[in-house]
Amino acid sequence: MNITEYYGQTITYREALRLALDEAMEQDERIIILGEEVGRYGGAYAVSQGLYEKYGAGRVLDTPISEAAIIGTAIGAAMTGLRPVAELMYVDFAGIAMDQIANQAAKIRYMFGGQIGVPMVLRTQGGPGRSAGAQHSQSLEAWFMHTAGLFVAMPATVSDAYQLLKEALQFDDPVIFIEHKGLYTSKGIFEPGTALPFGKAAIAREGSELTIITYSGALRHCLAAAEELDKLAIDVEVIDLRTLNPLDVDTFVESVSKTGHALIVTEDSLTAGVSAEISARAQEGAFDFLEEPIMRLSGEDIPIPVAPELELAATPKKADIIKAVRKILRR
Repeated sequence: MNITEYYGQTITYREALRLALDEAMEQDERIIILGEEVGRYGGAYAVSQGLYEKYGAGRVLDTPISEAAIIGTAIGAAMTGLRPVAELMYVDFAGIAMDQIANQAAKIRYMFGGQIGVPMVLRTQGGPGRSAGAQHSQSLEAWFMHTAGLFVAMPATVSDAYQLLKEALQFDDPVIFIEHKGLYTSKGIFEPGTALPFGKAAIAREGSELTIITYSGALRHCLAAAEELDKLAIDVEVIDLRTLNPLDVDTFVESVSKTGHALIVTEDSLTAGVSAEISARAQEGAFDFLEEPIMRLSGEDIPIPVAPELELAATPKKADIIKAVRKILRR
């Protein structure tokens, strides 16, 4: 396939992921896809649609409904020469395979003295927004960020979805690749050449008065809030982390040092969540420049409700972000 044909075109987040998989599979026969309904059905969110027909059942494998078996098979395949892409329909189901993920995939390189790694990508879907209930709507990225040996990517844009997945497919160690279920139909101009390297945060919007640090689905709400705040003569900088491991501390510390104010916006739980780690790193790195305490705005410490109105209230949205910024700046 000629990926350059898509440059400059407006495509969906879902299409960008499919392009990354298709191009990588065409270039490297070791890459296989496995998971529930990834073949004939095309994936829970249609990311792998068409790949079964193009590459066949030998490389796009429908599996039984067993998350532990999916991840265990992927680990074994990775250790013996393949580069598997394992899909879990929802990040919520990772708990069933957590021993495979945290005690096997993440540890094998260390247990074998660096002689062998696990070059696999675990693609999964996280975040609220579809009234899917408490067992299908969680943001569990802190689990993986906490586990040494795992890379963690959470793209928020079309170009990053493509670029980060392409890079992840070349790693010799496991990558947890979490796609926000509310972003699949979002659109953007496909410009992979402008995407930053894996592990580098992006300045999604430049500003001078306050830094908002965020990632994944929350980015859209932060950018919308920044536009509204601009009308109030409040100039906000927005940092999109893109990956949680590696965590690009330097970029957000430099930004906070410049603005003197910081708000961290995430959709995972507040208690012991990603925002706590980011807040600690920002405070340690930019303490001498802070004019106000760092503020965190995260999901409620509750199971995500199924009712649309309650689900909407459980995680930060544009109005909440605007209110928090104005509180920090006393404006």
